[in-house]
Amino acid sequence: MNLESIDFKLFVEVDNNPFILFDSSGHILYLNNSAEMLLCYVGTKELYDLALTYAPKTFGHKNTIHSLEYEAFSFYSLMVGYETDEQIYLRLYNKPLVQTKMSICNESLISTDINTLLEANITLFQLESSAAISLFVDQELPTFKLDQNHFSKMLRKALSTFIDSPSLNIILKLIVGEYILINDKKHQIIELILKAPKRKIDFDDEINQLANQTHITASLKPETIKFQIPLIV
Repeated sequence: MNLESIDFKLFVEVDNNPFILFDSSGHILYLNNSAEMLLCYVGTKELYDLALTYAPKTFGHKNTIHSLEYEAFSFYSLMVGYETDEQIYLRLYNKPLVQTKMSICNESLISTDINTLLEANITLFQLESSAAISLFVDQELPTFKLDQNHFSKMLRKALSTFIDSPSLNIILKLIVGEYILINDKKHQIIELILKAPKRKIDFDDEINQLANQTHITASLKPETIKFQIPLIV
């Protein structure tokens, strides 16, 4: 096999682990999609300083087990490397998800374009909120089966907890390399992240209940809500 004919950049681009290449001044030369989403929550300088802190003492690569939390993102290790004095890269490794087994009834599931459904619920939210919304979604997500009624109820309730926030970041992405077992069949995971400077927690129990009814894993924190949705095709 001729390795020169393989576009390795494509594999880096779709990798769920953030990858950033800096120049010697800390400016970003390249970053993949996951890193672009991470920068919604942490500054470039902080990540560059992190790379310098864990860089190997000589040319080469160094992997360090180190737990890092950036709001909706959790990492268990990082790799830093450089081959010249002009460039240095940082790669962060996501904490692995627990592979969950569950059963589901297909009768309530409807073929759904989740981007369209998300945009419809955001429009309703904007009728009551003046929050400045930053939306980062994967437009290439395929149509998949979802309980639209329960999902919309859950999403509207989740959005309502940010009603008094001045801004709201929304990320919708496919998680690469992780899956949920449903009826003994592997399904990929779509992750929806809602993040703002503040949110109400009054409805957290109801949100968790609606998520369970929709076979969605919910993680609720003071400033963040994260939903992991099985991609059932």
